[in-house]
Amino acid sequence: MNLEILNIIDLLCREKGIEREVLIDALKTAVEAAARKKLPHIETLQGRFNEETGEIEILTEKTVVTSVEDPEVEIDLKQAAKIVPTAELGEKVLAPLELENLGRIAAQLAKQVILQRVRDAEIEIVFNEYKNKKGDIINGIVQRMEHGDIIVDLGKAEGVLPRREQVFRESFNRGERIRAFVLDVRKTSKNALVILSRTHVGLIKRLFELEVPEIGEGMVEIMGIVREPNGRTKIAVRSTDREIDAVGACVGMRGMRVQSIVQELRGEKIDIVEYSEDAETFIRNALSPAKISRIILDRENRSMTIIVADDQMSLAIGKKGQNVRLAAKLVKWKIDIKGESESVGLDFAQAFLSKKPVDTGVDFLELLKNAKGFGDKIVALLFAQNVVTLEQVLGMGIQGLTEIPGIGPKKAEAIYEFALANKPEEAAPEKKPAPTEAEPDDSLVYTSPSITSSSSSLFDTAMAAAVKEAESKAASAETPAETDETAEAPVSDTEEDESTSAAEDAVEGVEEEEEQDPPVESLEGIEPEIVQILAANGFQTIPELSVTPLEELLAIEGLEEDAARKLLAQAQAYMENFENA
Repeated sequence: MNLEILNIIDLLCREKGIEREVLIDALKTAVEAAARKKLPHIETLQGRFNEETGEIEILTEKTVVTSVEDPEVEIDLKQAAKIVPTAELGEKVLAPLELENLGRIAAQLAKQVILQRVRDAEIEIVFNEYKNKKGDIINGIVQRMEHGDIIVDLGKAEGVLPRREQVFRESFNRGERIRAFVLDVRKTSKNALVILSRTHVGLIKRLFELEVPEIGEGMVEIMGIVREPNGRTKIAVRSTDREIDAVGACVGMRGMRVQSIVQELRGEKIDIVEYSEDAETFIRNALSPAKISRIILDRENRSMTIIVADDQMSLAIGKKGQNVRLAAKLVKWKIDIKGESESVGLDFAQAFLSKKPVDTGVDFLELLKNAKGFGDKIVALLFAQNVVTLEQVLGMGIQGLTEIPGIGPKKAEAIYEFALANKPEEAAPEKKPAPTEAEPDDSLVYTSPSITSSSSSLFDTAMAAAVKEAESKAASAETPAETDETAEAPVSDTEEDESTSAAEDAVEGVEEEEEQDPPVESLEGIEPEIVQILAANGFQTIPELSVTPLEELLAIEGLEEDAARKLLAQAQAYMENFENA
């Protein structure tokens, strides 16, 4: 009886959590491997373990004979009868081999097989335990750093926080506690590896579920989360109980609940907004605390133009466009934000696109645009002042036209004479009535130029020319030069940098020049096809790309996993060098 083996098996079962059958099978396999190493010419070898005595035997098939010539394959009838009482000559029986003759090498092989089987069983146990924690939060201790990755001690398993899943500028020291999101669990030949993440939106979701009991009980629902790690997170919530304030429940008394989450995320800003089925209400909540004056919706293209007060522009857009970018992702609409001064030009554009021809039936600006000596510049200046019909030009007269910035006496006279020449006979000229101002109409719905292609060409041309004209001719509008009165002058690079006049406020699309973020094309070796794919999915700049979670890039159609990982690593390295420069 070999009680020592039985005791070792029981000890391993308790300490490692390995099932007894797995250990016994490993023991039999190890002994069989050792026997085959010693006796390679014997084909039939079989291990047997006696669970009551702890004895291990190796059985081989032998033929019953009267006189044994080869002991390895033959057995006499007397010995065979001890194993199988009914054995007869010529039959084959399973006879035990002497294990003492296996040798040191075979014993070492048996040891390695047992250790490998035990290790495999341990890996399987850990893998099965942690695969159920995928998508959950786990705590660990920072163990070491390897090539930018953080190795985390999780107790039974080892976790790795890859560099691509780390928050930019977030650092951990050895021995420091870390809480992360379980992204994946993988089984390798050496161990079970738990892939962690600190950038995944699932981390935000799980933290709120832990801190806000109402979410766990189903009284408050998380409708959406968008995040730019180490910058800002927006989370939309709604209540299933009328008596519960969803936002208040997430914030907690004196902000205690949300502050604990902010501390865990090391100061990342969190905006909690109330979800609404109505897109207009939802976007107002998402852009809070910025105050929105009004919203122009284009439901067909799921886009909206938001008008805010000029002093609210920076608050609505956020640092480097972060606030409006996150809001657009949260509501899943395209958003364009304009100030009140810019909205005047937008109202003019709407009025022009929707205006029906006057009684004369003359589209004056179209005629003027195609006439020799005028062109896009003059059309843009008239359009900026809402002078769009022949009757308005005749009513203003030469003196009234000279009051438009950028139009001198000679050019005004030429415009007036052109209007007279194109006046229908039945239309009597009016004598200098007071200029009419177009009243902004909130009931007009702005339709994007891509939809109204039939009427957008003139509008686009006028806008493009107006931008250049407003930038280059504003300073000379107060004392018109002779060159402005006689002919159009090309716009130079130096003139474009001059300050703009009041006409600039009436033209849509003219914005203050701001420092531009580096575009994705700046990344070394990036292919044009990749740039087009990123642009189609809203990624234009390297800072925006560097804080995007890997899962969001992997979800982009046409972008392979290797390319997505490489892009994210390049963007993060670019920004790190940019910040340290």
